[in-house]
Amino acid sequence: MDIKRAKEEIKDSIEAYLLKDAYGEYEIPVMRQRPIFLLGAPGIGKTQIMEQVARECGIGLVAYTITHHTRQSAIGLPLISKNEYGGKAYSVTEYTMSEIIASVYKKIEETGLSEGILFIDEINCVSETLAPAMLQFLQYKTFGNHEVPKGWVIVAAGNPPEYNKSVREFDVVTMDRVKKIEVEADFSVWKEYAYHQGIHPAVISYLTNRQNYFYKMEHTVDGSFFATPRGWEDLSRLIQVYEKLGKKVDRDVVGSYIQFPEIAKDFANYLELYYRYEADYQVEQVMEGKIPEILLKKISHASFDEKLSVISLLLARVTEVFRKVFGQEAYVSMLFEKLKQYKDVLGQKKEAVEAFREILEETCEEQKEKERAKLLTKTEKIVYRKGIEKLELYLKVLEEEQISDGEDAFEKIRGLFAEERGAYEKLEESAGQKLEYAFDFMEIAFGASQEMTIFITELNMNAYSVKFLQEYQCDRYYQYNKQLVFDEIDRNIRNRIERVEMQL
Repeated sequence: MDIKRAKEEIKDSIEAYLLKDAYGEYEIPVMRQRPIFLLGAPGIGKTQIMEQVARECGIGLVAYTITHHTRQSAIGLPLISKNEYGGKAYSVTEYTMSEIIASVYKKIEETGLSEGILFIDEINCVSETLAPAMLQFLQYKTFGNHEVPKGWVIVAAGNPPEYNKSVREFDVVTMDRVKKIEVEADFSVWKEYAYHQGIHPAVISYLTNRQNYFYKMEHTVDGSFFATPRGWEDLSRLIQVYEKLGKKVDRDVVGSYIQFPEIAKDFANYLELYYRYEADYQVEQVMEGKIPEILLKKISHASFDEKLSVISLLLARVTEVFRKVFGQEAYVSMLFEKLKQYKDVLGQKKEAVEAFREILEETCEEQKEKERAKLLTKTEKIVYRKGIEKLELYLKVLEEEQISDGEDAFEKIRGLFAEERGAYEKLEESAGQKLEYAFDFMEIAFGASQEMTIFITELNMNAYSVKFLQEYQCDRYYQYNKQLVFDEIDRNIRNRIERVEMQL
């Protein structure tokens, strides 16, 4: 299955494993909760989805790459203890607590989360001395003499033998005790993720036109050459930071992430052209509604790759402002919830300033708890920081103006909040206008063509644009999207007819 489907299956398994009956017992007994074993090529996102799953499920996460461990650190050090059996004293070998099990208990203490995921990566690449301990771990959920705490689901990941010479095949007894999920790279799934994560638009547009380069691995006499989703994502982040620093990403830089010379050279050339198109087509002016005639002549004679790059540049601009709208909406929604809480607290006849300070302190503690548990995304962290800064400002206003009456204080805060709401509405309006300008260019340059279909399709794949278009009424989007749906239905019908005719 693809990584998105695998993620959902892991979430479903965790939900099933952690479901309790009326007496607080797990519906699926711990011994029947099969460890989940993800098997897939390196770099496709197996490790990364575990952070997402833990955050979305609101549970803890302890992650280890087992190849970094020795037998002693994994199962603990031996020690001699004294026990009495049948009236006689015996020396017995026991073990100190495994470093891995100890980390789970430490995570519980730090976060207060009693349930979570223990993720062990590269589990089928362990050394010969550690292999028996890993089999015991998968079969009995123990390291040495110590069990994995109840409520902690085991997820392991490994690579198929063709990708790693160190892989050890698990026997049937072990495989019959795990829930095996085979994962494969899928560009269309990754593309949705890429838009949501803000992957550099040049990377997205390049791979859209060269999907066979998304994941590619070759083993030759000269060595192994590869391009992986992990490599593309890390390269994307570097490009974005280099842009801020005014530094150039050349072929050598690309090659340090995309370790497939042919692909690295091709992308470096594409990236150089991408920047040139950004300047040549005056994208910033286009997004302000200015479309010089010379640009229309230029694009009418452009290659298909060049047209795709220009479309990507337009999409990047609208996505950027959609992302800002999304962040601002989350921020305003948070302030609104705090305003409602403040009104409720005031209803308890508390002093106005003290009541607001209470709301602020609770919000700060809420943020700290989620930060400790690593349950916040980057966007959510920003929302909390901005929200707390604004709440601190509101408190300062109440203190400086010495507003003690509850109703007066609430009206003051509500008035200040209205300014934030107004700023959000202006940003939303600006985003809508930029989308309209993008459609202006697309219509004048391409009309109802293949390029317009690509533009609409990309909007439909982008989580930020989908969310924005649920609220913003863009007639041209719905017009072209409707036509796209009809065309897809027509293609499906034609394909069915052709299959029937072939059978006849």
